[in-house]
Amino acid sequence: MSDYKRILVKLSGERFGGDDTILDVDQINLLADELVALREAGYEVAVTVGGGNILRGHEAAANGIEEGQAHYMGMLALTINALALQSVLEQKGVQTRVMTGLDIARMAEPFIRRRATRHIEKGRIVIFASSGQPFMTSDTVGALRSIEISADLMIKASRVDGIYTSDPESNPDAQHIPELTYKTALVEDLRVMDGSAIAMCQDNKMPLMVTKVVGDKSILKALKGEVKRTLVRASE
Repeated sequence: MSDYKRILVKLSGERFGGDDTILDVDQINLLADELVALREAGYEVAVTVGGGNILRGHEAAANGIEEGQAHYMGMLALTINALALQSVLEQKGVQTRVMTGLDIARMAEPFIRRRATRHIEKGRIVIFASSGQPFMTSDTVGALRSIEISADLMIKASRVDGIYTSDPESNPDAQHIPELTYKTALVEDLRVMDGSAIAMCQDNKMPLMVTKVVGDKSILKALKGEVKRTLVRASE
């Protein structure tokens, strides 16, 4: 196992849906298997999820919904994905907890930092659904929760296997970057995460790994350096 013990995995909401369905159980099973593999390898695991398969707050606002209201709607989308992931994980025999900053106690526990840490120490996978605050992206929530639970590493499970000089999906000549600093990411506008998340990780020296989730323990392999990934560290 690497030097990391406690990790937080940020899963894109797009990975929860399919071509013609909002929630694709096969895809959610793939994500759950990745998390189970990490836990079985000895890591303490926490998760944050996006909600892009259902609704993005900024997109709803652009379509005419009042912006603050739109962001709360986006938080509900995150909660739906978190509950779906919890259901699939528990069918695999894994104890989980969903925690959220929203006041929805019938569906999820309120986020309390010490309680979240205790759940993680007991070997449960803790899924953070939302911060409870509008105008925060899921990347920023991931950064915030990583810092609050004293994670050793934040992992962004992306559509691509790391960070490139430009979008590799549209530019076949884009070059993979195996390691860089947050300062470089900001200066070169590499769009690792939104600016608030980058600043939070930089200020609190939270390392980040960006990798692609394809199944077959791909996140675990990235942690071991067996597949392509990008490591981002705080500037000195």
